[in-house]
Amino acid sequence: MLRSLYAGVSGMRSFQTKMDVISNNIANVNTTGFKSGRAKFQDMLSQTVANAQGPMENGLGGINPQQIGLGVKVGSIDTIMTGGALQPTNRNLDFAIEGEGFFTVEDGTGNKYYTRDGAFYTDYEGNLVNASGLKVLGYVSDPDSDPIDRTYEEIVPGEDEPELEIPDADEDYADKLEKLVQLRIPLYIDDEYELQEFNIDGTGKIIGVYSNGDESKTFLLGQVGMVKFNNPSGLEKAGNNNYTASNNSGDPEAGVAGGRGYGYIRQGFLEMSNVDLANEFTEMIITSRAYQANSRSITTSDEMLQELINLKR
Repeated sequence: MLRSLYAGVSGMRSFQTKMDVISNNIANVNTTGFKSGRAKFQDMLSQTVANAQGPMENGLGGINPQQIGLGVKVGSIDTIMTGGALQPTNRNLDFAIEGEGFFTVEDGTGNKYYTRDGAFYTDYEGNLVNASGLKVLGYVSDPDSDPIDRTYEEIVPGEDEPELEIPDADEDYADKLEKLVQLRIPLYIDDEYELQEFNIDGTGKIIGVYSNGDESKTFLLGQVGMVKFNNPSGLEKAGNNNYTASNNSGDPEAGVAGGRGYGYIRQGFLEMSNVDLANEFTEMIITSRAYQANSRSITTSDEMLQELINLKR
């Protein structure tokens, strides 16, 4: 009798957790690049009343085991990493990733985070940042230089485009990640050429046009970096649309847009949340009814216990 009470309690607790996940999904239906969660259940330990028996020599057949389940538990809360729809913004610093890659951003202490939110901005120093002020990382021609004193390669018409320090495929994970550095769009180059305009193409290359009043020059300022993971579902959510690597996500492998597994950058778009409201509302109804059913099983067990106690009268 008491088993049914605790089984009902375990069901209510589990469905409370599932309701938390559903509510969080619905709350983030308009969050850029949000990936929905999913709660999965597993049955708990079963108490064996009688063991199974094989066929007997007297001609009787085998007997199946008799087990009473002791309830349910939350087996996993998964992050569904399917892509969301792309929303056009017509803004040259908005990027959506079509594929499985991530942008890399860094805080002031050097901690790296990974995000699908490609709404970027420039601060008054020209640093490329996200909405939280984290600096966007990528590739430049001289990654060991200080961002303020960094030199930039001029793009000369008719000549090959300058090369950036992009990692090779055979480099290890740590070396690839070290080549990701802070990106900057300086207001001045050589103290005389002033920024007129800049553009970031679909591969993440940042092209700036500078002028000193007499002539204009075009510079390759860098390229937005991308990373990929062997198991992106294993990433841990860190808030502010950011993720951190975990023991089960694999090491971050740096590269560029268009490479295998990195996806493609779509300029002028943002990735919308992948939450399906129709599915979430359906799951909410099922969860609510299941919660009620579990509470009813507790009430019914209580009534049966009350009847048992009344036998004493």
